[in-house]
Amino acid sequence: MAGMLIDGVWDNDAEIPPDARGAFVRDASKFRNWVTANGEPGPSGEGGLEAAPGRYHLFVSWSCPWAHRTLIMRKLKRLEDVVSVSIADRPKTAGWTYSAGLDELKPGADGLFHLHQAYAAANPAYSGKVTVPTLWDRERKSVVNNESSEIIRMLNGAFGAWAEPSMDYYPADLAPGIDEINDFVYEHLNNGVYRTGFARSQQAYDQAVDKVFTGLDTLEERLADGRYLMGARITEADWRAFPTLLRFDLVYYSHFKCNLRRLQDYPNLVNYLRELYQWPGIADTLNLDATKANYYSQAKVNPTGIVPKGPDMGFLDLPHDRGRLPKAA
Repeated sequence: MAGMLIDGVWDNDAEIPPDARGAFVRDASKFRNWVTANGEPGPSGEGGLEAAPGRYHLFVSWSCPWAHRTLIMRKLKRLEDVVSVSIADRPKTAGWTYSAGLDELKPGADGLFHLHQAYAAANPAYSGKVTVPTLWDRERKSVVNNESSEIIRMLNGAFGAWAEPSMDYYPADLAPGIDEINDFVYEHLNNGVYRTGFARSQQAYDQAVDKVFTGLDTLEERLADGRYLMGARITEADWRAFPTLLRFDLVYYSHFKCNLRRLQDYPNLVNYLRELYQWPGIADTLNLDATKANYYSQAKVNPTGIVPKGPDMGFLDLPHDRGRLPKAA
């Protein structure tokens, strides 16, 4: 996870240091403006930008689970022709790298576009990590937001004039429960696997990995009598959990040393994962080979750079049993 901007200049060796116990520390997202239907302020009073087709662009990568959330919501809401996207397609020689940028973001001296160029354009004095997903505003030529949890809310709610109207993934009546399960899944799984994989001490690793499996055990029990995390209705909470669960046996089990149990060892979780994986359109939002290759390129975790041949992920295509539980119409 090395490399960040320091006062607007890319430093390939800089990184956020671990805490005193050797535990991984995630840098907080710095760009927090919102796209809203009419340009009104965001939920907590943040600056609002008006939704419009063609104005906004997403920078993502196949491997990143946080970016995957936004690709999923964009697909579910049928916003492919409304919000454009660039998927990182070059090695991370200087952070997330793309073969081409946008008209207002020209390639660097190497002929490639590096995402840090967008951050420096938005704030020439920016210091911090450069992360995907990043939502870019073509009109203002600036970064809108780089917090995935907020970007998916925008995609779900701000583009109603052009989006698939039949499904709201953050309904008001379920919002408190969704927020609660989101917090649990983030602490135990979404961020928990990274705290495990990037731990710099045995103590930090032991605490993080135990928390990961407490999280999986809890979700396994929750899904025994509920088809989705909020019961009969699929919501944002499911699509926030899915990218981490999808990557668990693929990379977290081995690469991040989360190897007490595989996800396949949890009957409810694996069938739940199969249903989401087989959901119409979701296959278009993922690339398992590219995901595995990118994770195993993390030199501090895998210094040899060798990418394993396995695991066999064919279990995702097997029939699931979630039809035994009620599903909202």
